Amino acid sequence: MGFGARLVLALLQASCLLFVQQANAAIAGPNKRSILKGRKQASNCNLFQGRWVLDPSFPLYNSSACPFIDAEFDCQKYGRPDSLYLKYSWRPDSCNLPRFDGLDLLRRWSGKKIMFVGDSLSLNMWESLSCMLQSSVPNAKTTFVRRDSISSVFFQDYGVTLLLYRTPYLVDIVREDVGRVLKLDSIEAGKAWLGMDVLVFNSWHWWTHKGDSQAWDFIQDGTTLYQDIDRLVAFYKGLTTWARWVELNVDPKKTKVFFQGISPTHYLGKEWNEPKKNCNGESEPLTGSMYPAGAPPAVDVVNRVLSRIKVPVYLLDITTLSQLRKDAHPAGYSGEHAGTDCSHWCLPGLPDTWNQLMYAALLTI
Repeated sequence: MGFGARLVLALLQASCLLFVQQANAAIAGPNKRSILKGRKQASNCNLFQGRWVLDPSFPLYNSSACPFIDAEFDCQKYGRPDSLYLKYSWRPDSCNLPRFDGLDLLRRWSGKKIMFVGDSLSLNMWESLSCMLQSSVPNAKTTFVRRDSISSVFFQDYGVTLLLYRTPYLVDIVREDVGRVLKLDSIEAGKAWLGMDVLVFNSWHWWTHKGDSQAWDFIQDGTTLYQDIDRLVAFYKGLTTWARWVELNVDPKKTKVFFQGISPTHYLGKEWNEPKKNCNGESEPLTGSMYPAGAPPAVDVVNRVLSRIKVPVYLLDITTLSQLRKDAHPAGYSGEHAGTDCSHWCLPGLPDTWNQLMYAALLTI
């Protein structure tokens, strides 16, 4: 083989290697972290890689003193006999996680609006932050409004509003002659998200629902109507529509955007090598920093979409640290949830850490 041919071959091999590296970065495997636009961490600190440790200063508030907690998350009120799950804090491997300072957050965001957009995991996180702030300023005047679509907690003394917009798919469901249609390329609801200073998005759990718990009758992709399609494909298409909405409607100089990573469930004990169990009766987190079953496939979808978005979006990469908390679900100690709930989280509890991580991020972005 001549020198010219060897040179061409070497260049082709280098190009192929670069392509593989870029592909691996865009679609992170279960134990990889994608580098997403908008993620800034001091000294290359990864806030989301670490372990759970007992912390006597936890919990950050008492559920009986917080007026914002729904019955479905109030595990102590509805008879959970153990309390060790309340005493764990998250410790990153490579840095210290700042202690949550609610008064500081209220002062920093005086006059601002923070909106959580998504399903009941957004509700979980919104109620958690409301309680964390209320505990920091227990004598502050608040206005609490609950509605089907938009709810709010207003801290009058600071002019800070926490809003929740319930929309489990982010994209629209429209009632038409054929029934309820999930439109993968439509976000008319996004008009309600405009003018916010912080947006925290979440979606996934409802994409898996089937049968009576499915919220739609047909899926529309473009002009084509389907009775069903692969749910991961649908999630990717819907999330791509959301990303396009962010690019067209968010001014990053005025609005910080977060995506609340995939919140795991613990219905299948085989995922942590105990096949006869689920979250019921679990009282301690898994040790170590890795989850035996790896990341759920929806994580790859989120990474793919966020790696291509042009507007800075900070991924709250809470999946693995939440997978370790098989002990933190309501299980059977929920006032408004039949059966065993291994999807949502007790309050106080894990969503407080999600908000602590968001607070740490807001100090740096």
